[in-house]
Amino acid sequence: MIAAKSVRSLVLVLGDQLDAESSALDGFDPHRDAIWMAEVAEESEHVWTSKPRIAVFLAAMRHFRDAQKKLQRRVNYAEIDAPGNTQTLAGELARAVAELSPERLIMTEAGEWRVQAAIAAAAKREKLPLEVRDDRHFFQTRADFAAHAEGRKMLRMEFFYREVRRKHGVLLDKKGEPEGGQWNFDHDNRGSFSKGGPKAEKLRAPIMTPPDAITRAVLALVEKRFASHPGELKAFAWPVTPQEARGALRDFIEHRLSSFGKFEDAMWMDEPWLFHSRISAAMNLKLLNPREVVAAAEQAYRAGKVPLASAEGFIRQILGWREYVRGIYWHHMPRYLGLNALGAKEKLPEFYWTGKCEMNCLRQSIGQTLAHGYAHHIQRLMVTGLYGLLLGVEPQNVHAWYLAVYVDAVEWVELPTTLGMSQYGDGGIMASKPYAATGKYIDRMSNYCAGCRFDPTKSVGEEACPFTTLYWDFLIRHEALLAKNQRMALQVKNIARLKPTDRTAIQARAQEIRGNGGAPAAAGGLLAPER
Repeated sequence: MIAAKSVRSLVLVLGDQLDAESSALDGFDPHRDAIWMAEVAEESEHVWTSKPRIAVFLAAMRHFRDAQKKLQRRVNYAEIDAPGNTQTLAGELARAVAELSPERLIMTEAGEWRVQAAIAAAAKREKLPLEVRDDRHFFQTRADFAAHAEGRKMLRMEFFYREVRRKHGVLLDKKGEPEGGQWNFDHDNRGSFSKGGPKAEKLRAPIMTPPDAITRAVLALVEKRFASHPGELKAFAWPVTPQEARGALRDFIEHRLSSFGKFEDAMWMDEPWLFHSRISAAMNLKLLNPREVVAAAEQAYRAGKVPLASAEGFIRQILGWREYVRGIYWHHMPRYLGLNALGAKEKLPEFYWTGKCEMNCLRQSIGQTLAHGYAHHIQRLMVTGLYGLLLGVEPQNVHAWYLAVYVDAVEWVELPTTLGMSQYGDGGIMASKPYAATGKYIDRMSNYCAGCRFDPTKSVGEEACPFTTLYWDFLIRHEALLAKNQRMALQVKNIARLKPTDRTAIQARAQEIRGNGGAPAAAGGLLAPER
C-alpha cells in the first residue's frame, strides 16, 4: 500500500463508471496512485431519486470498491453515512485532496454534463490538473459522433446505426452487406400478444439476483435514510456485480431473446419483464460491456438459436439507439436541457409519484416502476411519456421524473430519450415527429384497457379515454406547428373530420383534466409538490 502522503494520481471513479477496465485506470500504480469514490446525498436529491435507483448505485459502488481492494489498490471511499461527509461530490473531493495531496486527478469522462462541470470546477479550486479520458465502454467516442454530425443538417439514428454496424462488422454477411438483406427489421418487432398472453408464448421468468450481505446493508441504509423517497425495495434483485450481470445476460440470450424481437413493444397486465433483458442498468453502470452483449446476441443468431429479427432488434437498441442518444446528448449540451419546442408548461401529475390513478395503463406502468425501478421502452414512450406529452407537461418536469425513478437512468441516455423522443421538447433533433397516439395504440399493444373503465375509441363523454381526448386536443393546440411536419400530415388532416361540437367538447374536457392536476376526475393533492 502507498503511504498517505505519496499519491501521484488520484483516480476518480463515479457511480456509473464501475468498469475494472476503465480508461481512468490505465497505468494505475498501486504503490503511487489511489482511487477516489464518494457516496453523497447530492446525487440522490438533485432529483427526488427513488429507493431502487439509489440502492442499485450504492450496492454496485460498494462491490466495486471491495473488488479493487482485493487487487491491493488503495481506495479512498466516502460512505454516505460516514461522519464528516459533506454530501457533495465537490466537497468530498476536496476532503480527499486535503488528505492525500495528489499531484493530479484522472477520470474517465462523466455521463452527465452537470457532474463533469462540478468536478472540473473542484479541480480548478484545488489547483490540480485534471486529465479526462475517453470512455472506452462505448463503441463510438464523442469525437466519432462529432465527425458523423459534421456537415449534416439533420441527424437520424438509422443512418448512424448503419455506419456503426459497418465500422464494427456487426451482423454483416460475407460481402459486407447487412445480414438478411436489410438493415432494420423494425416492422417485425411490433407484435402484440394473443388472448393467451405471454404465457402462451412460453414466457420464462428471468433469473433474479438475491441481495448478498453488502447489498442487504445498502437496502437497510436506503430504507432508513431515504424513507420519504418514492419506490419500494421489497423486490430488489438487480445485478450489482459484473458476475451477476453476465449471468443475467446469459439467461436472457438463452431463454428470452428468441421472442424478444416479435414482442419487444408488447405490454401485459402484471408482467413487468416479459421478454426483455434486465441488463440496461448493468450496462449503464459499466458492469457489463456492450461489446460482450452485442457479440452474445449475434452469436446466438449465427448458431441458429434466435431469429434474425430478434437479434437485430436487440442489437439495434445497443449499437444504434444507445450510442446515438449519447452522441446527441454531448453534441447539444448544455443548451439541450432547456429546450421546450412545444411550449409545454403543465406540472407533472402527483400520481406519477404514487401510482394511484384511474387509468389502468398508467397505474400498471407507474406501479411497476415504483416497485422495481423499471419499465420497458414502450411503457416509457407510449404510456407514461405519451400522457405527459398530450397533457402538456413541461418536458423538464418529465425528465426529472424519469431520471429519478429508473435504475438505468443516467442523464446521457435518459435526457435525449425523454425530452427529445418522448416529449418532442427538442423540436425534432432526436425524433422526426412527436410520438402522439390515442388510447387505441395502448389497447392494440396490451390488455390494459380490458381492466379500465375508459373506452379508448371515445374522445368525448364520461367514458372517453383521457389519452384519446388529450390526443385530439394536442393536435388542435399544435395544428399550425404540426402541419409543417410531413410525417404528421395525415394526423393533422384528421382534425377537419371533427364535428364543431366534438371539437369544443374535447377542448373543454382536456382543460378539465388539466384543472384536475392531470387526472380524469377531481381529487385533492394531484399536483406533484416541490421537491
